[in-house]
Amino acid sequence: MKSITEQTAMAKYLIVISYDAFSEDNWEMASRLPNLSKLMKSGAHSNKLKSVYPTLTYVVHTTIATGVYPDKHGIHHNNPHQPFVKEEEQSWFWFRNAVKVPTIYDAVREHRMSTAAILWPVSGKSSIRYNIPEIRAINNENQALKVLRSGSPLYCLQMEMKFGRVRQGIAQPYLDDFTTKCAVDTIKRKKPNLLMMHLIDLDDAKHTHGTDSDEVKQVITRMDNRLGELMQAVDEAGIKDDTIFLILGDHGQFNVRYKVHLNNLLQEKGLIFKENGEMRWRAYFQCAGGAAYLHIQPGDQEAEQLALAAIEDFMKDDSSGIESVYAREALDRLHVGQSTRVMLEAKRGYCFDESLEEPTVVDLEEQGVKYATHGYSPDKSDYRCNIVISGDNVKKDYHIGDLEMVDIAPTMAKILGIDFNHCDGRPLDEIFIC
Repeated sequence: MKSITEQTAMAKYLIVISYDAFSEDNWEMASRLPNLSKLMKSGAHSNKLKSVYPTLTYVVHTTIATGVYPDKHGIHHNNPHQPFVKEEEQSWFWFRNAVKVPTIYDAVREHRMSTAAILWPVSGKSSIRYNIPEIRAINNENQALKVLRSGSPLYCLQMEMKFGRVRQGIAQPYLDDFTTKCAVDTIKRKKPNLLMMHLIDLDDAKHTHGTDSDEVKQVITRMDNRLGELMQAVDEAGIKDDTIFLILGDHGQFNVRYKVHLNNLLQEKGLIFKENGEMRWRAYFQCAGGAAYLHIQPGDQEAEQLALAAIEDFMKDDSSGIESVYAREALDRLHVGQSTRVMLEAKRGYCFDESLEEPTVVDLEEQGVKYATHGYSPDKSDYRCNIVISGDNVKKDYHIGDLEMVDIAPTMAKILGIDFNHCDGRPLDEIFIC
């Protein structure tokens, strides 16, 4: 396999910073802060980056890493379908082997360049040389052992010994502070050609406090400080002139007033029931915040008809929160995987939940609860993401305009001068000087 040459690459080093939930409603504030504004002036940028459906973190990050839509890469949700399992006890798509197509980090490694990743989704047990995967212990597993077995053991141990004191479990802002310190150290000591990192502070604040809260503004300021630390690390490592930064959001969020528990509808129709003391299902909604998959047991056409009739009847009530019902033809256009024949899209202000232990529609405002979430169609208004690509070979203060999440991986490949030609998207050739 050929190695990188100076003539074919835009830069020798690429630092990809996934800024979870960094969306167009944050653009005005973030773009005025010192470090992001500096990167914008020395690079290309847009607040019109279109995500993929459903707009869930693991779905989107797999598109970022592969350049293809979910119907090809196979990650349709954060979690595999696990009926009746509480959300905090569910397995996630943590491991590389769940991805059905090549990844950019595999391609970089094949071109004899080094790779690093810190809390990058769906990267467990991957080819990444320096890897702390995003993974969580469940069912009495040991968190440290699970990370070591799924990542790069020596690297994980080194980072834990140096910076583990910074972290307080998964609480923010400490987790992102830990990730940033690991990235700074990795840039200075390892100088990987590709570093991919996932920062979650903003997403967490939006979920907990709403999209327009003071807590969100505080995160945006913290994030700019973290960018400054990373920029300084590149400078101290002596690789500033040969490094490109790529900072992007994966999805937006909307404030939610009403939670809709869709599986109650199916239980009322006898499609979810108890048998011999165990919960059973003929139809089941796997919820994704702003969207929901309708799963039907194979070959049970009667269950599908009963479920669709329940949905149709429920939609007669304005409080149902259901905006659209997508059948397979529409899902094909949206590049949704073949795991379902029907999906529901929620209205703004509503989201879907799998729990069978709550009333069908819950008014969060009445309960004094602030909440926001994602998972909605990327075509909804005011729901695009932000992106900044900055470095010596990138046009200065260049406005990219509309672009898609599938364009990221081929652009990463162009930056590093490698072949990665299976993508659904295109390299952003127009942003480069040469």
